Parts: sequence; C-alpha cells; structure tokens
Amino acid sequence: MRAPYRLLRSLLAGALLAGAAVVSAACAAQERPTLVVLGPWTDGEEEPFKKTLAKIGERTGRHYVYKGTRSLRETLVAQLRTDAPPDVAILNGPGELAEYALDGDAQPLPPKVAGAAIGPWAPRFPVTDNDGDTEERAYWVPVRVDLKSIVWSKAGEETAGAEEAVWCLGMESGATSGWPGTDWIEDLLLQRQGYGVYEQWATGRLAWTDERVRRAWRDWSDLLATDDVSNGLDSLTTHFESLGADRYGLLNGKDCTREHQGSFIRRHYGPAVMPAPTSDFVEGLPDRNVFEVSGDMAAVFKPSAAAWELLLELTSPRARADWVEAADPAERPSFPSGTTGTTGAMGTAAPTGGAAAVLGLFNGADQVCFDASDAMPSTLRGAFQRAVLEFLEKPRDAAVLDGLLRQLEEERVLQRKGDAFVMDDLCEKPPGSSPGG
Repeated sequence: MRAPYRLLRSLLAGALLAGAAVVSAACAAQERPTLVVLGPWTDGEEEPFKKTLAKIGERTGRHYVYKGTRSLRETLVAQLRTDAPPDVAILNGPGELAEYALDGDAQPLPPKVAGAAIGPWAPRFPVTDNDGDTEERAYWVPVRVDLKSIVWSKAGEETAGAEEAVWCLGMESGATSGWPGTDWIEDLLLQRQGYGVYEQWATGRLAWTDERVRRAWRDWSDLLATDDVSNGLDSLTTHFESLGADRYGLLNGKDCTREHQGSFIRRHYGPAVMPAPTSDFVEGLPDRNVFEVSGDMAAVFKPSAAAWELLLELTSPRARADWVEAADPAERPSFPSGTTGTTGAMGTAAPTGGAAAVLGLFNGADQVCFDASDAMPSTLRGAFQRAVLEFLEKPRDAAVLDGLLRQLEEERVLQRKGDAFVMDDLCEKPPGSSPGG
C-alpha cells in the first residue's frame, strides 16, 4: 500500500508546484501591468520607438504595447465610443487634442508632469469646470518635434533662379490628403506677414477672406505658375513621400529640384540634399527668421500612476538617448528642450548634414509657431485640406480661390460661434531643439 501512497503524495506535490507556478505568473502579471500606446508611426518607422518603450519597461518594470495607425483620429474616436481608449495616445494636432480635453477624454497633467509641457508644442489653455471656475491647464507633452519652414534642394540647385526651379509636389496622404499644401499656405503667410498675423489667423481671429490670407494663396499660385501646368494636377495623385516600389523622397525620383517639406523627410535623403529657410528660395519674402514647427504630443486617456510615469519617461534625457540610439542616423528624431528638467539631448554623436542644418535653424530662430492647421478645430482643418486639393485643379482661377475662401470663412465663423477655437498663442521664442544626429 505504500507505493500508491507515494504516488498520491507525488501527484499532490506536483499539483502544488503547478499551482504555485500559476500564482507566481499571475503575481508577475499584476506586478508588470500592460499599458497601450496609440501612435502615428507605422511601416517600420515605429521600430525605434518600440525599442525605446522596451528600454523604459526595463527601468519601470511595466509592459508597453504600441499600436500604430495612419488613421489615428478615426481609430481613437472609435475606441472612445466603445469606452476602450488607449492609456496614452500620441497625436500631432493640438486642435484635436483640445477637443478631447474639453470633452473630458484627455486628462489634465498633474503638477509633476506639467513641467514637460513645453511651448509652443504644448500650450496651456483655459478650462472651465462645472462650478464655473476657469483654470489654465496643460493636457499633453511633446515627445518629438519637426521644423517645417524649410526647402530641400539637390546639391548645385541652391542658387537656381525662380524660373529654373521645379517644385516637388505630392498631396496624396489618404484621409488627410492635401496637408502638404496647407503647409505651403501657412508658411507663406507666416514669412510674408509675420507671426502676429499668422497667430490671429490660426486661432480664428482673422478672416480667411482677409487680403493678407488671400495673398498667401496667390503667392503659392505664382510659384506653381513657374512649373509645368500639369504639376498641380499631378500632385493630387502623387504621394507626399512614397515613389512606390519601396522608394521614398520626391527629390529621389521625380523630375524636380526643390521640395518644401518638414525636417522628418531627411530620413530619405543623403548629404547631397540639404535644407534652408523658405525665404531663401521664394523671391520677395522678407527675412523674418520665423519658422513653422510641428510635433507629436502624448496625452493620457486612461489615467493611472503608470500612465503619468510613462509621460515623464518619454520626455526624459535617458529615453531620448535610447530613441536616438535605436534609430538609423538619418531617422533620428528631434526633441524640444527648455528649462523644465527634461532637457538635454541626446545623441551618441554630434548632428551632421541635414540634422545639423535643422538644429541651427531651430536654435537661431526669433520665433517658432505651431502648425496652423494642426491647431485648428478638426472640421476646419479638414476643410482646409480639401480646399487645397480643389485649388490645385485651377490655381490661376481667381473665382475658384474666392469661392474656396468664402467657404472656409463660413466654417471659421461657425467654429467661432461654437467656441471651438481654444488656443490664443501658437508662437514663442524657441527654447532650443536638439536633433539626435
């Protein structure tokens, strides 16, 4: 009878061990919670960021899952409707983020995180609670930034006259097609009229039918007139960066010599393609030394100590250095810096080539202004993008332009009545920015 008893004791011991293993695994899972991060990077561009999250996880003991999509707004709205938002979402539009904040979806930053909200990427804006009390709050932090008021040119083409330039144009970008054209209008208005007028227009205080706004569209039309008449039409079906067959960068494939595009595009170009201020390439613009910028900002949609910890990590020098190290040299991100304790960058080597040129423009600017359309209410932002596409069909037709500006003005008035514009300040003296290399 001893053998069966020993067998039973062995089986019980095994069961206890198995149970202990299950309990241990469950405890480990509880000690290592999973946070979901929704963001805009896909198709391989997200890999350095995922590696950065893994490094952060090693320090915090938490597990982060990154989910990237090019349909960021649609995805987030659907998740909010089903009450299943991500813990953290990274978006590029403060206008859209402000809508989420006012709806109570994006959460205000606690004091320990608010110092990372560096302007103009993360402005504070007034929020009124149910008791009627108004307070200035910040709701997101910038995790990476880009410079937009620049033109890229092939070596030897920098001094070519306007009549010799052929502009690269690509407007196709899925649901957001037309945004490269909005950048053109915004930059021309900023450079010609200055940041005061730009800020009034971007924040809904200046009419679209104002002659100064109309002049920006005409300036762009004049530039397009120097090209082949079909260039504008072709741009409607030309992707803003993809040439197909795993080839990228319009200057690498199209018969063009200059491209107005943000600093992110340098990942597709070697040292033979360099950036310079827009005013260096567009005749008749004053040298104001002001630049349009954009950014990717992180906001918390499911508040927890772990989520706030992640925002602090993402804006820390250590995480930025991890991101730089994980990225190829031409793809290393740029970061905002200032005096918040999250400064310092962040690179294993001094920036060179296009990165060094971008850094010099950032740090030498008199003012940097956030991307106007990204700061607008989302419905006006979409109407602006669609208007660009219609404009490119007949860029020299004054009647078409007048009609488009009237439509955009009607939308601005509607959004003003609905108090959809929530920010007044989009321009600041830059605290400095550091590309990783």
